Amino acid sequence: MTLLTRTLLSAALLASASAASAATPPPRLLNQLQLGGPGGWDYLSFDAAHRHLFVSRGDRVLVVDVDAGRQVGSIAGTGGVHGIALAPALHRGFTSNGHSASVTVFDLDTLQTVATVGGTGANPDAILYDEASHHVFTFNGRSRTASVIDPAKNAVVGSIALPGKPEFAVADGAGHVYVNIEDKSELVQLDSIAGKLLQAWPLAPCESPSGLALDNPHHRLFAVCDNRTMAVLDAVDGHHVADVPIGDGPDAVVFDAAEATVYSSNGESGTVTAVHEDDPDHYRVTATIPTQTSARTLALDPKLHRLYLSAARLGATRQANGRPTVEPDSFGILVVGRP
Repeated sequence: MTLLTRTLLSAALLASASAASAATPPPRLLNQLQLGGPGGWDYLSFDAAHRHLFVSRGDRVLVVDVDAGRQVGSIAGTGGVHGIALAPALHRGFTSNGHSASVTVFDLDTLQTVATVGGTGANPDAILYDEASHHVFTFNGRSRTASVIDPAKNAVVGSIALPGKPEFAVADGAGHVYVNIEDKSELVQLDSIAGKLLQAWPLAPCESPSGLALDNPHHRLFAVCDNRTMAVLDAVDGHHVADVPIGDGPDAVVFDAAEATVYSSNGESGTVTAVHEDDPDHYRVTATIPTQTSARTLALDPKLHRLYLSAARLGATRQANGRPTVEPDSFGILVVGRP
């Protein structure tokens, strides 16, 4: 194939993608499920089989039936909960409890707690279940480590030193786990089976990365950063592929493979940035979707192609830690999608 032919083919593919996206209306804010109650919030996680949304809420996890539009359960005893990892094959879920350096194990079918695993590193934040190693990993912000948990034993069986403070993590199912290092603006690759650090890749010009998503078939990692930037890296060798503009205060990002679209939730802007993957090396913003200030974390429903975001109305004053106050009982879940 000649250079001219390749150029014309690439232009045709980009034009076709642009025409297709123009014909499809962008997602929008559809509704809000009011949940109320006290407490902060962090990650969400979606159980596609049960149609359950797990919502971290300070000292508990709320369980929402997204089809019924109502809360159907709660998992207590998860003080300082950050994340919720799901292992459908094991019928188990796992929460990272920052205040007690522990993990709560619960049954995905009954929502009942079955075990508490102590002894993780300090302030476990992100958490995931890795199918390749059959282990759960917590990423511990204060101790700068990853703890390795064997769910068959409900016990910590290892620890991996990290080069800085870890944020969100993803796994490729083939023995690699990737995690953002917030204070170093790096992304590290771990060998999940051997339990060791493999590579550390720079994310510059990205600053203070938080959320991380993966396009597994195309080996693309998407890291969202505080300086209104989404960095795209190659998951094999870590080379920098692209930088895409997003909004202020992102804390989460998801990849909808069926629609070849990356979504960044920007809590300070009160928006979601939709970024289309035209091909593995080319990305463009297709929509900026108004949500609500404070809506900084999200989860994807791959069946309905909907996003669920935690949010609350912020007050005019600030707490002792410098964060804005939250209006009482204003917490809820925003639903973004197409009607």
